[in-house]
Amino acid sequence: DSDLSMRTLSTPSPALIFPQNSHSFQNGRGSSTSSSSITGETVAMVHSPPPTRLTHPLIRLASKQQREQAHVDRLPDHAMIHVFSFLPTNQLCRCARVCRRWYNLAWDPRLWRTIRLTGETINVDRALKVLTRRLCQDTPNVCLMLETVVVSGCRRLTDRGLYTIAQCCPELRRLEVSGCYNISNEAVFDVVSLCPNLEHLDVSGCSKVTCISLTREASIKLSPLHGKQISIRYLDMTDCFVLEDEGLHTIAAHCTQLTHLYLRRCVRITDEGLRYLMIYCTSIKELSVSDCRFVSDFGMREIAKLESRLRYLSIAHCGRITDVGIRYIAKYCSKLRYLNARGCEGITDHGVEYLAKNCTKLKSLDIGKCPLVSDTGLEFLALNCFNLKRLSLKSCESITGQGLQIVAANCFDLQMLNVQDCEVSVDALRFVKRHCKRCIIEHTNPAFF
Repeated sequence: DSDLSMRTLSTPSPALIFPQNSHSFQNGRGSSTSSSSITGETVAMVHSPPPTRLTHPLIRLASKQQREQAHVDRLPDHAMIHVFSFLPTNQLCRCARVCRRWYNLAWDPRLWRTIRLTGETINVDRALKVLTRRLCQDTPNVCLMLETVVVSGCRRLTDRGLYTIAQCCPELRRLEVSGCYNISNEAVFDVVSLCPNLEHLDVSGCSKVTCISLTREASIKLSPLHGKQISIRYLDMTDCFVLEDEGLHTIAAHCTQLTHLYLRRCVRITDEGLRYLMIYCTSIKELSVSDCRFVSDFGMREIAKLESRLRYLSIAHCGRITDVGIRYIAKYCSKLRYLNARGCEGITDHGVEYLAKNCTKLKSLDIGKCPLVSDTGLEFLALNCFNLKRLSLKSCESITGQGLQIVAANCFDLQMLNVQDCEVSVDALRFVKRHCKRCIIEHTNPAFF
């Protein structure tokens, strides 16, 4: 909490101006539609703090009665700061233009632990430069309060913008740049090397990112020099489709503290990449390799080395995985809570049996589009997994109403059931509704409503 009296009121502050009717900036819990328009693109403009009173001869000052109607001015500073904490980034900048008091309050360090910018037209590099320059006012060249930067879908973000953040924000803990496809390995290197406390990194959709390490040479796979490690625990590389096993090897060697890793649609990853991952990252709790079509049962054998630490696993549309791979997971990962195996057509009732008997604490299971799973598999689930809350059987051709009734009679806590494109009767759906009153049923039967 900085002393407001120590602030330099003559220092300019940014006002972020947007094109008309564009949803550009978000922060916290809301978004806004701007009403100011200039040259058709979003830029950052700099202005001085507003004067204490209006002095233009053609502007009539508000009467005493009108001034008394501004009840918001009666709120104490701490209440105003609490109100400001709910505003998106752009609105907070605009509040700084109202009056000198609001200017001081809007730039309170407690309100600037997070910056959220979204939109394709924003000149993000310039906006980040202006914002960080103002936030570094009290501590030259260093912004100590900023911990979270979310820049989603900003296609104009480049390595220069990320370098600005990395250079000015050593206390950064969370960075999300999903959908910013101009980001490269160089920018990621700048961030992880200059922000040692970074724990959460989302580079989903950044197709140029193929490696995360403390060395500029992506080919170096061995452990970092001098024992240095990247402190990232959460890493989302969804849709980084250029990522290969060698890159995953480097990531694993440098990010040994990973607990959450998402590799959805990283289509070049194979079982060899997963083997590298399990050598270094033994603390993973959540792992997704959905749509990694080269991952097979041998990859499941490697993942099973996580044993009881693994709680979440997504192998959706990994067509090379069969009952053999499921058996590895069921045997060693007994504390599994979530499994998404949608589209794994090699899974049968035997695989479901292994899973149900060993992972009895399972809460969410998706075995949609597994045509070899029938009512027999559902019976094993019903008799062993009493804590099941979410079950998806979409497009399971062998499922009938009898299997659903067995599940409903034993899994009273069921909250979501997906039976779309399944041949189940209306009576069976009504039976589920009677026994699982909180259950939301997703179906394609027009007779049931």
